[in-house]
Amino acid sequence: MFRLLRLPFTLATLLYQSILLALAQIWANKVRSILTTIGIVIGIASVTAVIAALTGLKANILSEFETFGTNKIFIFPRRPEKGPERAMGWERLRFRPDEFDQFLTYCPSIVKFTRITQLARTVSYGTKSDETVELTGIDPDWHKVENRSVTMGRPFSLVDNTQARPVCLVNPKAQDKLGLDRDCVGQSIMIGQRRFKIIGVVEPRAESAMFGGERAGLEVFIPFSTARQMQPRGGYFVVAASRSPEYSDEARAEALFYLRRKRRIQPTRQDTFGVEAVEKFVQQFKKIATGITMAATGVVGISLLVGGVGIMNIMLVSVSERTREIGLRKAVGARPSAILLQFLVEAVMLCCLGGLIGLAAGQGLTSVIARIPDAKLEKAYIPAWAVILSFGFSASVGLIFGMFPAVKAARLDPIEALRHE
Repeated sequence: MFRLLRLPFTLATLLYQSILLALAQIWANKVRSILTTIGIVIGIASVTAVIAALTGLKANILSEFETFGTNKIFIFPRRPEKGPERAMGWERLRFRPDEFDQFLTYCPSIVKFTRITQLARTVSYGTKSDETVELTGIDPDWHKVENRSVTMGRPFSLVDNTQARPVCLVNPKAQDKLGLDRDCVGQSIMIGQRRFKIIGVVEPRAESAMFGGERAGLEVFIPFSTARQMQPRGGYFVVAASRSPEYSDEARAEALFYLRRKRRIQPTRQDTFGVEAVEKFVQQFKKIATGITMAATGVVGISLLVGGVGIMNIMLVSVSERTREIGLRKAVGARPSAILLQFLVEAVMLCCLGGLIGLAAGQGLTSVIARIPDAKLEKAYIPAWAVILSFGFSASVGLIFGMFPAVKAARLDPIEALRHE
């Protein structure tokens, strides 16, 4: 019983002594130790820098998706790729004006939606004008779906939409380009040959290189029914918002069922519309990013194996140099397990030292990467799991490649070792 209680203390003491001996041996051969760990240093630095760059890119793109709205669902007319519907004309393919009247009733996972139609017209105010401006016809819920509120004035009301009033909303760039007053609510602009009264100013769109925010210019919004009057034969699409990104699959399924029933599409027929959820693309991107990270880590990790071969080589040299020391230790009672542990600990310490230097170098590379202009990698950082993985892999390399030299040292015959020159 007493021996069992002493066993953990004895093992801890032996491990502590082995670590001290390993550090002393590494310090005694500083240059050789540094050269030996170069492979580990390069491998860890490369792996952590690659992971940091990919993590930063992933964080940047996901933040773009969040700005855009991960709970959005796009619904649009689409001609099937096969079946008799692929020859369907635009008149039958496009959505009817009343096709979404009961949409929220039959789709409980969707909380709001807006119909959107676009048309090009000349917009002018006084002596200033802009040709082929893209007008956007929207429903009142557009502000909630797009998360863009009115900073001045008021949004469209149900009355504006049902009565197709000649009112409009503009963005700050439209104010500047048309020379409107700072408080332009109540002023009128000409859209084509028709006068529209400005009732509000919409906050600018969030800048997003991915979704064209940098190209966003003059924006003019009119009620959806007004746009339909101006372009009766035009089509439209729908942007809906689910309760949360987690409900995207349910919302998409409900929208598919609703539209197939509304359009009386038989079970054997193809959809004449498309329903795409932004969350689907987010999940796809996450999978691709994870795959790229793993592939890049695997490729760069080859240098760690090269470093492991260097560790094994130098440990074999160390065993050869210290053969007499090993024989002397065995002659005074050292067990093979103690010799084995000493050389294993020394190999692991060498690899962990290389891993520590590699992490420092990787952090330096990450700082350089984050400062590259226009690379969109300002969010690059080394995640905690990469640090743990680096040290774990370094220790594993030390154990695997240090095992053969350690076993060779533990199996040396003490008499032959003492005779070694």
